[in-house]
Amino acid sequence: MWTFAINESGLRTGSVTRAYPKGIAILLVRLNGAVHAVSSNCPHMGCSLGGAILTGTILTCPCHDWQFDITTGKFVSAAEIGLETYPAKIENGDVLINLRGETQ
Repeated sequence: MWTFAINESGLRTGSVTRAYPKGIAILLVRLNGAVHAVSSNCPHMGCSLGGAILTGTILTCPCHDWQFDITTGKFVSAAEIGLETYPAKIENGDVLINLRGETQ
């Protein structure tokens, strides 16, 4: 089910934006016309990614410099580790997230 995250006007291209659809901390990034949504906590010690630095498609954790590809959620150094990803879309000026991973 698609859930409202934020208004599209709050999502700037190339920057990390935190949202809380249904109380779940999500990071949103708009790149090349697409919206990417990942969990807001690093799998390494649960550090918040709210202050993460985005360089191209790579998101760097502020706590221990772990790096993730925002387009896939995968940890750069070990693809078997990663952030939870969520389908995201823009519809009628709203950014919507599918928290269950459904595409309908």
